[in-house]
Amino acid sequence: MANYPRYAIYYAPAPRSDLATFGAELLGYDAYEGTDLPFPGTVETSDWRELTEDPRKYGFHATLKAPMSLAAGKTEAELAAACKAFADAPRPLPRFTPVVDSISGFIAIVPAEPSAELEHLAADCVTAFDSFRAPLTPEDRERRNPSRLTPRQIEYLDRWGYPYVMEEFRFHMTLTGRLEAARREDIVAMLRRCFSALKLEALQVDRIALFRQDDAKARFRIIGHWPLRGQTG
Repeated sequence: MANYPRYAIYYAPAPRSDLATFGAELLGYDAYEGTDLPFPGTVETSDWRELTEDPRKYGFHATLKAPMSLAAGKTEAELAAACKAFADAPRPLPRFTPVVDSISGFIAIVPAEPSAELEHLAADCVTAFDSFRAPLTPEDRERRNPSRLTPRQIEYLDRWGYPYVMEEFRFHMTLTGRLEAARREDIVAMLRRCFSALKLEALQVDRIALFRQDDAKARFRIIGHWPLRGQTG
């Protein structure tokens, strides 16, 4: 079993921004405050709480460095300092057109087109923070269902503790758990209507957030967040 607490480095929209509010209300949970929220009236299905149970545990986010236990000798304060140092390094800030779509059976906000800058940022996060990651336990590795992974994904699981990194990475901000195929079309249409109200024509990944999960039953909560320093000139 994993050791707790666990930490993750995610992209999370700025607190109280329109996108942060949109995602938190849909999931019924604000990871900045660690509080439950009522679902918005625009949700048109009676079992929305059940449909969002899985992503609610993690809060509204996009994964950059997947959840990990701390390596021996590493501390939360050191990880937070590393996050700040990472954010302070000048780099291109990915910018893309966000859309709502189905991905691997669940619904998420994803880029309309691939973004090389976004893939580079995610890869940098994977490598920059790996010294803080404790090795996977056999139980945690098995939980990733390696029999269903490709050889490359298994290689990444063993090297980086997570199979969906580097060219396997797909930016997504999850809005539902996995849905039966028969329900996806209607749920996608509903969430696209909700999302269109934001009039968000472009999304810039301009910050990182450090999330903490205290134990296996706890939700993740944001314990620090830092704006990324863009390149100038």
